[in-house]
Amino acid sequence: MTKQYVLGVDYGTDSVRTILVDTSNGEETASSTFYYPRWKEQLYCNAELNQFRQHPLDYVEGLEHTITQCLAQVGPEVAANVKAISVDTTGSTPVLVDKAGTPLALLPAFSRNPNAMFVLWKDHTAVQEAAEINAHAAKFDTNYLQFVGGIYSSEWFWAKLLHVLREDAAVRESAYSLVEHCDWIPFLLTGGNKADELKRGVCSAGHKALWAADFGGLPPDDFFSSLDPVLKGFTARLFTKTYTCDQQAGTISKDWAERLGLPATTVIGIGAFDAHMGAVGGQIEPYHLSKIMGTSTCDILVAPLDEVGDQLVRGICGQVPGSVIPGMLGMEAGQSAFGDAYAWFKNILTWPLQQTLSKSSLIDDKTKAALLEESIAAIIPELSKAAALIPVDEYSEIAIDWFNGRRTPDANQLLEGAVLGLSLGTDAPRIFRAIAEATCFGAKRIVDRFVSEGIDVKGLIGMGGVARKSPYIMQMMANVMNMPIRIHRSEQTCAAGAAMFAATAAGIYPKVEEAMAAMGRGFDMEYFPEPEKIEVYAKRYQRYIALGSQIETETMSLHQELVAQA
Repeated sequence: MTKQYVLGVDYGTDSVRTILVDTSNGEETASSTFYYPRWKEQLYCNAELNQFRQHPLDYVEGLEHTITQCLAQVGPEVAANVKAISVDTTGSTPVLVDKAGTPLALLPAFSRNPNAMFVLWKDHTAVQEAAEINAHAAKFDTNYLQFVGGIYSSEWFWAKLLHVLREDAAVRESAYSLVEHCDWIPFLLTGGNKADELKRGVCSAGHKALWAADFGGLPPDDFFSSLDPVLKGFTARLFTKTYTCDQQAGTISKDWAERLGLPATTVIGIGAFDAHMGAVGGQIEPYHLSKIMGTSTCDILVAPLDEVGDQLVRGICGQVPGSVIPGMLGMEAGQSAFGDAYAWFKNILTWPLQQTLSKSSLIDDKTKAALLEESIAAIIPELSKAAALIPVDEYSEIAIDWFNGRRTPDANQLLEGAVLGLSLGTDAPRIFRAIAEATCFGAKRIVDRFVSEGIDVKGLIGMGGVARKSPYIMQMMANVMNMPIRIHRSEQTCAAGAAMFAATAAGIYPKVEEAMAAMGRGFDMEYFPEPEKIEVYAKRYQRYIALGSQIETETMSLHQELVAQA
């Protein structure tokens, strides 16, 4: 029997990764990674303003590069048996498009305008707009925020749209619609040329754009136009119908089939956010929290619809039927900074080294660059080794992990991180230990919220770079949670999940659960709580909660003072 293959494409924050997968067993037969060149230079970004934009050309070039590279590794015979492509992306990462569905940044007039580009998930320029949406929603009899945890975030669809439309008149006049990254790539691959015909996945629509079957679709135009007239008529240019990821967006266009070297019959699946497909790639189980741990975390939990009923969970990032597995309720939570918190501390430590080494006259430039690269790569592993040797003490240094705001529970992107209890005896490993611990405490707050709202959490599944590369942090996670955590074998669970959905969309498997069972790679590590450390971590967790409450009160009080002065 001729083997059948699919491509799973995973758009992350820094790069796009594509894998070619054998549908019979999930074996990864080829892979390729492309780092976004414009993003690498931080073009169109301003960290001081929390502005993070990505140019669509980074995505298009990465798509073509990684797929052609994968096919070059296996040859034309395998390429001829590729049946489907599915895509996952970060989110909410939307872009304004014209009537043809073309991102405005691909038009000459807007090629260097950040407001015409994709507004990356971690862009927090729309904090004020999110606050206005939350206040505005309270005026309506229907609670349009009930399925997104009751709080709208600056990281999401409508807040970003409102901010850009207000800020940029030229973009506002040229924009027709707003499209999530995960919906635009399938549209691109199928040769779409009408924004009105673009198929939207229920994942992005339900979790970020306020679409819900209970509302009959999106909230009415009056909800948005009464907030700000710039939004008037926008819902009519968006969508009413949504699709689950086991469905087809269409077949590949003639142009893209020729560019990539794929059969004209290649199916293009409906797209979704990375964590949702990653949960499937990591073989999610009902009531087991799947934690995709990278720059941030996205935590996914699924439960049978007939068991959950009308239960609403306050303060999470949404609960949407079919957003992960068709027929189940998909629930999303997460932390705005996880790996990013460690990277921030690493950058602080490396700044003096970079500045002084560049001025050294003792070694040549090539040696400087090599030495700097080697040193930076060793910082986190060395900190982890040293931090693991520090005894856990109830009153040692402690941190709050809101370095990029707080996503869950109860989104608030105005909040800031902190490290407390510093003394002249505090060194780098102790600060790192406190930051790592804070990210674990933040993860526990998410589990506690699910449980307090009546959703049981029976186990933890870890995925992503941090899960596989940091035994120190994963052991700490097990101790803080007082719960085992299984680590999935796959290095690319998001791309693997996309491949499973591609196989389902192509009809190779009738249900994604069957694709998951056949193509899943299983687990190869598990961390168990260390009984002697559970009690002290429980005490420190209570300190974390108390300190976080104080910092939140102080931060919001200061913010209100600044608003009053403005």
